[in-house]
Order: sequence, then structure tokens, then C-alpha cells
Amino acid sequence: MVLIGGLLASSVIADDTLVRFKGAIGDIPVANVAGTPNPDGSFPDVIRNIVRGVNPAGQIWVISDFTADVKVDGRIRVDGRGLLLGGGNTIGTNGNASVFATLICEATPPFTQFSTNITGVPLAANGDFRIDDVLMPAPPAECGSPVLLIRVTPSGAWFAAGIPKLD
Repeated sequence: MVLIGGLLASSVIADDTLVRFKGAIGDIPVANVAGTPNPDGSFPDVIRNIVRGVNPAGQIWVISDFTADVKVDGRIRVDGRGLLLGGGNTIGTNGNASVFATLICEATPPFTQFSTNITGVPLAANGDFRIDDVLMPAPPAECGSPVLLIRVTPSGAWFAAGIPKLD
């Protein structure tokens, strides 16, 4: 009987999850360049790496490890490791940044943002962070095309994007 109860409890816990993420992609602010190069080697048309209406950070960011679990009631737990600047004179540092999480469920506009407290949590010196919060407003019961962005305060630019765990 205990085994059956354990199995039932396990299935209830599994049903409580809206979406999970394992691994992440760091921000590369430029998605594409076009046109004839200028004499200095720059390009006249630079396409920014805007994700579902959210602007990228102004510099490259890298992340070494990432997991996130979003519950149907909006509770979210995020564990990030090594979110650090990947370019510029302060490469390899945390840029003294604080971050928050935003879930977006739509693949096409209009996009609704479900975010943790925008005050954010500070990155540790090594870029590690943990978010244990509730998304506001509460996300929908289904999230058909999930994107989870890790964003910087106060600008709201994205630093990293979670990779949905599909299994």
C-alpha cells in the first residue's frame, strides 16, 4: 500500500509542472549583419538578437549550467551557474548584475511576459544565481512554445535563454 501511495504522490508532483528547462544559451547581442561593409569593416545594417520582444544585452554573455522548473501555479525555481560577460574589458566577470526570470508562452505576438520580482537576485562573483519566486501574472495552464529568459535589472535586457527540457 505504501508503494501505491508513493506512486500516486509521484504522479501528482509530475502533473504540477508546467515546463522545465535544462541548459541555456548565453546572449549574443547581434543576430545578423547585412549590407556592404563600411570602410572601417562595420556593417550598415545590424539586426539585434531580440527574443519575443525582449532586447538583448549590449555585450556577449555566457552561461555554464542552468536548470529551471516552473509549476502550474507560477512558482519557479531557477539555478544558474557561471553567467558571466563573454566579451569586452570586463570579460569573465559578473558585471555586478542582478537578474530576474521571464517566461513567455506565445510563439507569435502579442507576447505576454510572466516575470519574477524585477528587483532580481545578484549574481555571485562566479556568475552563480538562484531564483525561488512566483511568476506574475500567473502563467496560463498550458505553455505551448515556452521561452525562459534571464534578464538584467533595471533595463530588462536578456542575458541567457533556457533550453526547454522536452522529456
